[in-house]
Amino acid sequence: MKKTVRLENIDPIEIYGSGNRVLEALCGWFPELKVVARGDEIQLEGSAQDCDRFAEKISLLIGRRLQKRNLTPYDVEDLFDGDTSDRFAPAADAVIVHGLDGKPIRARNKTQEKMVSAYFGNDLVFAVGPAGTGKTYIAIALAVRALKRREIKRIVLTRPAVEAGERLGFLPGDLKDKLDPYLQPLYDALRDMIPAKKLNDFMEDGTVQIAPLAYMRGRTLDKACVILDEAQNTNLGQLKMFLTRMGCDAKFIVTGDASQIDLPDKRESGLMKGIGLLKDIKGVECIFFKPEDIVRHPLVNKIVKAFETIEK
Repeated sequence: MKKTVRLENIDPIEIYGSGNRVLEALCGWFPELKVVARGDEIQLEGSAQDCDRFAEKISLLIGRRLQKRNLTPYDVEDLFDGDTSDRFAPAADAVIVHGLDGKPIRARNKTQEKMVSAYFGNDLVFAVGPAGTGKTYIAIALAVRALKRREIKRIVLTRPAVEAGERLGFLPGDLKDKLDPYLQPLYDALRDMIPAKKLNDFMEDGTVQIAPLAYMRGRTLDKACVILDEAQNTNLGQLKMFLTRMGCDAKFIVTGDASQIDLPDKRESGLMKGIGLLKDIKGVECIFFKPEDIVRHPLVNKIVKAFETIEK
């Protein structure tokens, strides 16, 4: 559905806020809605429910502006205070979130749809399968969606730095610089969904955090979406340590590829062992991707299958 909202008898800047901060805060509550503001017209594209609710909130903002000098993002927060109608689990094939160019990000195959459904129905999701199946990308999209809808307060990304033996002190730079080479795939996905300046602000204020797996011990992660990537490179003890960091109102997503274990002794990998221990617990769901689910270049599917014949 497409809808146009017109701002009548009021300067748009008074509603959009300085640097469009108020408008961006409002759009954050509607991650599935494409919003384009041009002057006093706001073009909406999405579900009828989202379009109508967005128009309703704009009307409320205009009324609030007439009662005070300036609007702030906190005024947007007040509009949704105690309103649970905006928090819902979408259909598995619905838009998860919109990327920077307005392109909708949604599940691209049945297994990704299962992963999306599993996230909304469970607090711990394992997503296991070959490279290129979109496990990490979908996990990031779900985390960004939750952050935009204020369902969580932070995103925590962690990945075992196996090549450095989890001892990163000899690498130059601060903690972020040391981990960047290992967390690059996560950053790439984040940059597809969050504007660069906003992402930098999130990194600075701790809304988006990076944490080496070795440094996770002792933390309690509340109101967060926490993603452990490349989990096949953790042993069972590390996996247990990570999973027991789960706090109240937290979502944990564990992704990995059992065919790409970089540990010196592949038998030490704790991913599949952990899944075997936890798969029957309520609140835990395991999603298994196959080579047929690969969404990268068509050759990747053939490459994965070719290497599988050798490994077998």
